[in-house]
Amino acid sequence: MADKARVQEAIKIQGEVVRKLKSEKASKEQIDEEVAKLLELKAQLGGDDGKHQFVLKTAKGTRDYNPKQMAIREKVFNTIIGCFKRHGAETIDTPVFELKETLTGKYGEDSKLIYDLKDQGGELLSLRYDLTVPFARYLAMNKITNIKRYHIAKVYRRDNPAMTRGRYREFYQCDFDIAGQYDAMIPDAECLKIVHEILSELDLGDFRIKVNDRRILDGMFAVCGVPDEKFRTICSTVDKLDKMAWEDVKKEMVNEKGLSEEAADQIGEYVSMQGGRDLAERLLQDPKMSQSKQACAGLSDIKLLFSYLELFQVTDKVVFDLSLARGLDYYTGIIYEAVLTQAGVAPVSNETQQGAPAEESVSVGSVAGGGRYDGLVGMFDPKGRKVPCVGVSIGIERIFSIMEQKAEASAEKVRTTEVQVMVASAQKNLLEERLKLVTELWNAGIKAEVMYKKNPKLLSQLQHCEESGIPLVAILGEQELKDGVVKLRVVATREEVRSIHSAHIMFVLSHTDTQICLDSNETLKVCM
Repeated sequence: MADKARVQEAIKIQGEVVRKLKSEKASKEQIDEEVAKLLELKAQLGGDDGKHQFVLKTAKGTRDYNPKQMAIREKVFNTIIGCFKRHGAETIDTPVFELKETLTGKYGEDSKLIYDLKDQGGELLSLRYDLTVPFARYLAMNKITNIKRYHIAKVYRRDNPAMTRGRYREFYQCDFDIAGQYDAMIPDAECLKIVHEILSELDLGDFRIKVNDRRILDGMFAVCGVPDEKFRTICSTVDKLDKMAWEDVKKEMVNEKGLSEEAADQIGEYVSMQGGRDLAERLLQDPKMSQSKQACAGLSDIKLLFSYLELFQVTDKVVFDLSLARGLDYYTGIIYEAVLTQAGVAPVSNETQQGAPAEESVSVGSVAGGGRYDGLVGMFDPKGRKVPCVGVSIGIERIFSIMEQKAEASAEKVRTTEVQVMVASAQKNLLEERLKLVTELWNAGIKAEVMYKKNPKLLSQLQHCEESGIPLVAILGEQELKDGVVKLRVVATREEVRSIHSAHIMFVLSHTDTQICLDSNETLKVCM
């Protein structure tokens, strides 16, 4: 009884928390999280029959996808995979979890977001944080020195989710990587071309691809007076400039990271610079930057990169931006990130991430990112042999958030199946004939279906076609069977055709790729 009283008191307190958040108009995620806690407490009391009541919900930072959402998702995947294949990539797959030591020390300050698994089989394991480190491990393990591959799979991050902005704890990444020794900046330029193609084809709105180089950043830190041991941690802070104002970034550098105010101010002058090849040329003449050999090497490569980007016809969307940092430890050279500058859709809600400016409620942030990581494979190779690599990762969840919003805003109906033909009957007792015909269609490779009733009404069958977007109905009736014909109806126009003769008769429907004809045995089949 005492335990029950404690739970009831906890329920009362948690109820107050939920009510307060609602009155303060807190974010949906915050309210949902506290409501879930309340439901869990109530479940502890059990129902009237004393049975434990569990809470029906998805885990924090995850979601279910309904058929309409999956149809949109599949369309996006097909676009991305089509682009990867167009550029000559082959695909691989790796386990969803890795040895913990494989992932340790590769992600800088983000390492705290790795999901660790309990040791149940004698190995310390973690869920993969991205697809790049497993790829590097795969190359080293199999002694592969040249490959162009894509990999689409789920990754896991113990992050603070902002699901309205496409930020989850479980999500897909779509990676394209080129591994091998090649002439400078040619593979790097192709990765940027791929990002440009995908974002243009998906028609998400205006976008910008920011590029920088890790060597330029390190050179900049050195000439600005950042101690060597603080390079990575200061880089992680600069990486927050897309979410925080410069004053807040500077405050973190000085107050939390112990950097001198003078060094921070010098960094501030450089990270405000944006441009193209002209900026790289100007910085090569800069009195401070020209003192750093690695910065000059990076700037020379940026110049070369832009010359290839001009040939690839993508310079209209690419900008050299010194504020781009990307905090992952494994980057060694060129880095890039694509952001949407105008999604073209209304925001899902007015919620903003903590610390983010209000106007970011219409943005989903970065939708692609990547760079060069020439040293990562060598970290796994027993002899330290390096395999130069460059790659890009497409942020599918963030892209999907926008596509879903656009679908909601549009009156266009999203088809969730690919059925081309509905086999219907106009009278009763024709189930056997319908099943025979649909079997012929399936055997011929036609996507078809029937209603699971012995005697469905014709109106119900036609309504199902309209609701599902099925373009064509093959109607069987007693007269049609007697005459040896099949009546075909185009659902959208209600146009009907009766096929009478045994010769091949083809109906090419203007609104679909489906081509259907009758063969010499009066069987409806696909005609190629």
